[in-house]
Amino acid sequence: MQADELDDGVPDQNELLKQLVWPPSYQNPVPKKKYHLVVVGAGPAGLIASISAAGLGANVALVEKAHMGGDCLNNGCVPSKALLAYTQRNKDASFKDAFSWMRKIRASIAHHDSVQRYVDAGVDVFLGEGSFKSNGELMVGDTTLSSRRFAIATGARSKLPPIPGLQEANPLTPESFFELTECPDSIAILGGGAVGCELAQVMGRLGSKVHLFEAADTLLPAEEDFVSRTLQSSLEKEGVVVHAGDRVERIEDGRTIISQSGSYECHKILVALGRQPNTEGLGLSALGVKCDEVGHPLIDSKLRTTNKKIYAIGDCTGHYQFTHFADGQARALVQNALFANTAKVSSEKTPRSTYTQPEVAAVGASTQMLDQQREAYDTYEYFFDELDRVKVGKLSEGAHREEHGFVRVLVKRGGDQILGATIIGPSAGDDIAPLVVMMTNNLGLGSLSSTIFSYPTRSEYLKKLSDAFRKTRLTPLVAGVFRRWLSLTAR
Repeated sequence: MQADELDDGVPDQNELLKQLVWPPSYQNPVPKKKYHLVVVGAGPAGLIASISAAGLGANVALVEKAHMGGDCLNNGCVPSKALLAYTQRNKDASFKDAFSWMRKIRASIAHHDSVQRYVDAGVDVFLGEGSFKSNGELMVGDTTLSSRRFAIATGARSKLPPIPGLQEANPLTPESFFELTECPDSIAILGGGAVGCELAQVMGRLGSKVHLFEAADTLLPAEEDFVSRTLQSSLEKEGVVVHAGDRVERIEDGRTIISQSGSYECHKILVALGRQPNTEGLGLSALGVKCDEVGHPLIDSKLRTTNKKIYAIGDCTGHYQFTHFADGQARALVQNALFANTAKVSSEKTPRSTYTQPEVAAVGASTQMLDQQREAYDTYEYFFDELDRVKVGKLSEGAHREEHGFVRVLVKRGGDQILGATIIGPSAGDDIAPLVVMMTNNLGLGSLSSTIFSYPTRSEYLKKLSDAFRKTRLTPLVAGVFRRWLSLTAR
């Protein structure tokens, strides 16, 4: 069903979503005597693992206690990016129209994660809460599931920091934010990471007075400083008041934010300050599955827990909490749990993206990280507005250079190994893909020298970086040899 075919009524859109990801009339199947794989949790990691294993002929059961699709569909990637895109295209968007559009998009995409799709693919879907028995079987209500291997993919949820008065203020979290039906006059967002920055931009565009608090000195503190500066400037232009390096100390009367810099009245508070795993109640300790102090199952490089029959993937592991990283873990899990136990997933070569305007994407190390490690590196940079594709499109008129894109690539000194890369600007998440491929396949910056790119396209930035790299390899000694050779061959 297309988004424009849906009714504008919020209850109808949410009801359609529920019918797909938690159908009220659904009856759990009669379990098989023994499965090859039982997956607990139907977020991105669990969905991909179960449907991939079933596609290879395995007997697979999938257990979900809330809603199919997990955070990504219900209160994460899909709704947040829908709101960002809508408010980007519609500068005078109303809150009602934007959130109605978001709910339409969420409902229209939900069939990909629906119970029926997975049943049709041969997965036995069990709706209900699962918990392990001491003998290694999994109980879902009164139903017992036996399996050769199990996978914990239960995801994570928002965590409230111990700020005095915060819990009493009944704050929003990403799990409740997307169910808002009215635009608050003002909102305080605690946390200047990807989620906080994205939702701050959305709410600022929709007319809410936004205060964005980040205890670190910069937004997106894990990324390059130039990214933080550019993003902060962009948010401020859209009316967001950024409090970087300003720690919230307490909340008074449910709406007064007391921070290091002063006192601020806000009608709503949104917490985007971290997450905790959904692993309590599973009975993992009785099976010898060790967790850290927060509750993340401890896993090895093959995704196995300390009980080798039980694997863990996705956000519950506390590793990179991205849908695409969960995807990679799920695919590795299928190989390791069902076949040869050889697949690994590298977080070091996993991209991370923030879908604000301008967009931010990075992979590997930052300059701050390499400086802390005292690792020698060379830096290659390029502004996208120097590309002919941008110039012929007249995109650079009246805009700052950073708005059209800037790339920084860090290369191991003395070689061409890419240690990290960062892009900020339009389509940064797409533009960084070739660099991710290169890092994953151990291709250095020098490998681009013989590659031909379409003209004029944004992809030419790779050729420009390669040219800059090659120039640094033209040392005085090499240049002297070249001149001598040319002198000899000219006679």
